[in-house]
Amino acid sequence: MDFKYISKNIDDTLNVAENIESEKFPNMVICLDGELGSGKTVFVKGFAKALGLEDNITSPTFNIIKEYTSGELPLYHMDVYRIDEADESIGIKDYYNKGGVTIIEWAELIKDELPEERLEILIKIVDENTRVLYFKPYGKVYEELCESVL
Repeated sequence: MDFKYISKNIDDTLNVAENIESEKFPNMVICLDGELGSGKTVFVKGFAKALGLEDNITSPTFNIIKEYTSGELPLYHMDVYRIDEADESIGIKDYYNKGGVTIIEWAELIKDELPEERLEILIKIVDENTRVLYFKPYGKVYEELCESVL
């Protein structure tokens, strides 16, 4: 079952991310997709804030992976926009089992590298402020998460 959430502004996107964070668990993987400016990094900021991170969260476009370890769980924030799907030298799969939460921006670009169980979120731009977030859970724990939060 897929789920849908309509965000009327940045605060709505931050809030839904905080609600998803409230159901976090070790080795959680969230895959974000959507065009430039759709709100992928805004979602990560809301999630990170709820984790208790005080770091300035920015898109790791040139770093590819940023690790934040001062929150309730480690947060591994990835932006894979600039990598090749076959580039395993980065060790993306290694992060899935490090006990933290992995959030991947542009995840569709590395679909063969994604774990079988994950939460995919596609963010569509409606207008300057409005976004529609489509949630697709893969695995029972992600289905239960969506049912309890959305």
